[in-house]
Amino acid sequence: MPHLFDPITLRGTTIANRIWVSPMCQYSAKDGIIGDWHLVHLGSFATGGTGLIVAEATAVVPEGRISIGCPGLYNDAQVAAWKRVTDFVHSQGVKIGIQLAHAGRKGGAAALGADRPIATPEEGGWQTVAPSPIAFPGYPEPRELTNAEVKSLVREFGEAAKRAVAAGFDLVEIHAAHGYLLHEFYSPLSNARTDEYGGSYENRTRFLKEVTQHVRSVIPDSMPLFVRISASDWTEGGWTEQESVQLAPELTALGVDLIDVSSGGNVSKANITVGPGYQVHFAHAVKSAGGATTSAVGMITEPAQAEEIVASGQADAVMMAREFLRNPRWPLEAAAQLGQEVKWPIQIVRGKRS
Repeated sequence: MPHLFDPITLRGTTIANRIWVSPMCQYSAKDGIIGDWHLVHLGSFATGGTGLIVAEATAVVPEGRISIGCPGLYNDAQVAAWKRVTDFVHSQGVKIGIQLAHAGRKGGAAALGADRPIATPEEGGWQTVAPSPIAFPGYPEPRELTNAEVKSLVREFGEAAKRAVAAGFDLVEIHAAHGYLLHEFYSPLSNARTDEYGGSYENRTRFLKEVTQHVRSVIPDSMPLFVRISASDWTEGGWTEQESVQLAPELTALGVDLIDVSSGGNVSKANITVGPGYQVHFAHAVKSAGGATTSAVGMITEPAQAEEIVASGQADAVMMAREFLRNPRWPLEAAAQLGQEVKWPIQIVRGKRS
């Protein structure tokens, strides 16, 4: 079995180790354009020994943003802003991907620190859209997308993917988790459609598969494609682990190189048992049943814990978020604890414990 600090090659991209930065929303873009905060935020991880950074949920259309402060990749100004980040990350020998997303019914939130949850039209808010006019608790009722609009969004994901290539990203991840639009389509709890995009498993997963197939067709053959899924809604009558196990090889057949396995997000107050590594078993199930390459997430905080996940074959890599917020150089410390010799940036090497 590989170990935490072993490289992994996906298509034409070799990632130096299996400790990866998970996408983390910062709500700090203006008109969908990132600035200095993102350069410093993501740049700090690049100096800390990670093998891969996946940038936060980035909308493919303006109304696909989670909040009015979230980034996008739907115009050229956004491409130029992201290029500053990818250039710096690459200067540190680190790979970087971007998570392309549409927030669906969970979009249109107010700015970070606002005294209201949903942005007003005067602030730049919008009418959200979804597979069906079923509101997420605390959000307004969304408008149901027409069949033609769904097909248009498939193309918009492709256009954003082409901009990701122009911005210098090494890979693309499609965000189909956490109760956002693609997840809303495949979960029966949020999809009450009766057309080709609703009802059966085949119909509910159609939108995600069409997006996946189109994105794969417009990015280079050498570029890896990830998909993040929510493996379970943790709610009776919702999307299940068994359906995720069924979906994974179907996505792999469409050219997906890694399934980033998370869970939840489509139901308010779902009965989730939270604890160290509480979602790892989902990644293991997906990997074991169909042989997909997977990453695991969810309260992975200790070097020995992360090493065990990879070395035991439960997942091929670990994705971490909050632990990187606490310590952007966690991989460097993990290497020391696990007896691994890794290269430190020359500017900070004097901080290395002898």
